[in-house]
Amino acid sequence: MRLFVICGLLLVKVAVGDACPSGQFSESGQCCSLCPAGFGVVAECGKADTKCAPCPQGTFSSSEGLGPCQPCAKCPLSVPMLASCTATENTQCECDSGYFFWGVHGLCAPCSKCTRGEGAVRECGPKGDTLCQICGPGTFSEELRTTKPCQVCAKCSDSEVEIRACLPNSDTLCMDKQLDILSRPVDGTSDASRWPILEDVTKVEASPTPGTPKFTPQEESGSNNILAYVSVLAAVVLGLFIYVGYKCWRSCKQKRALSKARAAELSASPEGEKLQSDSGVFVDSHSLHDNQTSKGTNRDSKQDNRLYINLPPHRQEEVEHLLQEGGGRGWRQVGAALGYEPEQLDLFGHGEAPARTLLSNWAQKEGSTLGSLCSVLARVERPDVVAALNRPGQGVSLV
Repeated sequence: MRLFVICGLLLVKVAVGDACPSGQFSESGQCCSLCPAGFGVVAECGKADTKCAPCPQGTFSSSEGLGPCQPCAKCPLSVPMLASCTATENTQCECDSGYFFWGVHGLCAPCSKCTRGEGAVRECGPKGDTLCQICGPGTFSEELRTTKPCQVCAKCSDSEVEIRACLPNSDTLCMDKQLDILSRPVDGTSDASRWPILEDVTKVEASPTPGTPKFTPQEESGSNNILAYVSVLAAVVLGLFIYVGYKCWRSCKQKRALSKARAAELSASPEGEKLQSDSGVFVDSHSLHDNQTSKGTNRDSKQDNRLYINLPPHRQEEVEHLLQEGGGRGWRQVGAALGYEPEQLDLFGHGEAPARTLLSNWAQKEGSTLGSLCSVLARVERPDVVAALNRPGQGVSLV
C-alpha cells in the first residue's frame, strides 16, 4: 500500500510539472536535495534526505550536485599559480597561451577547438578548457576548428529569394530574383534576349534569317556535355600534377633528413676508427651501427645532470623536429617510455606540435636531465636524436 502511495505522489508531481532537480527521490517520495557549491555529500539520499557538509581545507565543490568534495590540484613546476584553491573553486594555474590547466592530471594541456556546427560558449583559459555547444536557431558556424562563438544567420533582402534556410553548419543561401538564367545570345552579338516562346520558335524554323545559326536542343545539350567533360578532365590533370609535385617534395625532404641523420651518426663514431675514401678499405655499415649503439650505451652510464630546459632553443627545436618526423618511433613512444599514460599522449596529439608539448611538460618535472632523456632515446632506438644532443660545439656533450 505504501508503494502505491509513493507512485501516486510521483505521478502527481510529474503531472503538475513539479520537476525534481536531482532526479532522485527518497523512500518516502521526497525529492533528494542537491548539495550547494562548497558542500559535499556525507550521507546519500535514501530513507532520509541528502546530508551535506562544508568542504574541508584542501577540497572543493564548484557546483551543485550529489557527490563528495574533490581534492584541490597543484600547479606543475615552473607554472605560476593565479589563485589558490577555495571551497567553491579549484586551483588556478597560469599556463601558456593555447593551453589550460587540467586539474585531474595536474598538467597544462592544449585547448580544444569546436567543430563545424558548434560554437564556443566559454573560452579556454584559467577557468578550464574550451566549452562548445551546438549552434541554436538563427546561428551557425562553418569553420572546421574554431574557438569563436556561433554567428548570426544572414537574412535575404527584398530583391532576393531564400533557396536554403540557415543550418547550424552553414549560413542562409539567397539568390537574386532578377537573375537571368535562361538568357543567351541569338544572333552572335553582345545583346542577349530571353528564349523565344513556342510561337516564335515556329516562325524562326519556318523562315530563318540568312546568316543566323540554328541551334537544336540536341546540339545545345551535346555542347554543354563536352564543356563539362573538358572541365572535369582539366581538374583531374591539375590534381595529378599537384599530387606528383607534393610526393617529389616529400621524398626530397625525407632524403635530406636521412642524410643529416647519417652524417650525425658518423660524427659520433668511436675514437680510433677512420674512414678514408681513397684507402680502398670497406667499412661494414652493420658493424658501424653496432659500435655506435655500444658507445651510446657507455655514454648512458655516465649520466649528464644538466637539465633539458637549459638546452639552447635551436637545439630543442631540432630534437622536437626529429621526434615529430620519427614515424614508428616518434614522440609517442618516447612519451610512453617517460611514463606518460595513453590518454595524456592522446591529449598532446590534439595540439599542433605534440613533440614540443611532451618535452615542455616533461622538462617541468624533477629529474628531467639530458642523461635520462638519452637513456630513453637509446631504449626506443633513436640514435639520431642522441647524436643531435651530443653534437659538438653546443656545450651539452654527455661525455
